[in-house]
Amino acid sequence: MKKVWKTKLGVLVTALVTGCASQAPQETHDGLVLQPDSKFQEVYILPGADLSSYTEFGLADCSVAFRKNWLRDQNNSRMDLTRRVTQKDVDKIKDSLGEECTRFFRQSLQEAPPYQLVDEFENGEAVLVLRPAIINLDINAPDTMSPGINRTYTTSTGEMTLSLELFDGTTGQALARIVDRRRAPDMGRLQWTSGVTNKAEADRTLKRWAKNLREGLDKATGR
Repeated sequence: MKKVWKTKLGVLVTALVTGCASQAPQETHDGLVLQPDSKFQEVYILPGADLSSYTEFGLADCSVAFRKNWLRDQNNSRMDLTRRVTQKDVDKIKDSLGEECTRFFRQSLQEAPPYQLVDEFENGEAVLVLRPAIINLDINAPDTMSPGINRTYTTSTGEMTLSLELFDGTTGQALARIVDRRRAPDMGRLQWTSGVTNKAEADRTLKRWAKNLREGLDKATGR
């Protein structure tokens, strides 16, 4: 029998998650329950939670983490030492992608009618905090800006996964958690991949995530 959560947060599920959750656990360690059928692959919500009571919203800076062994695997395939990916390259990519992620989410929340965003939200009452993270980042051909003319060809720029948590700013109680893995389209043929093409594909994914979140949050809060 299909269970229906009689809260406005249940509307978030309808607006946010689509299928592909058959392999996901049905309940998390902190009591959030998996809900299918919306625009993200996995959405977990806390039964009985209600987002409509929040009047202020906080957006934490987006963190970024690469796939395990990504740096090692990249350098194993690079015979030219001048083209090796360094820790400095990794940090630069993480900082840049994190800033872009935060920017897209903030822009989406500030579209009319805007949400009231606050910078200090850890101890504020009635503050719903959104904490985005990009995990398992896998860039097939990172642009290291090495000297000389170098071109890399791939069929896809790579993939990344959004892990977004919504929690109460006062208690720290997690109310919802979203997980969505996105892989760049496989073109079926080799194409020149550069920092420009990597950024363009990442921006398309970030824009999609931000749009889907805003639409679901609007419905969940009664906007």
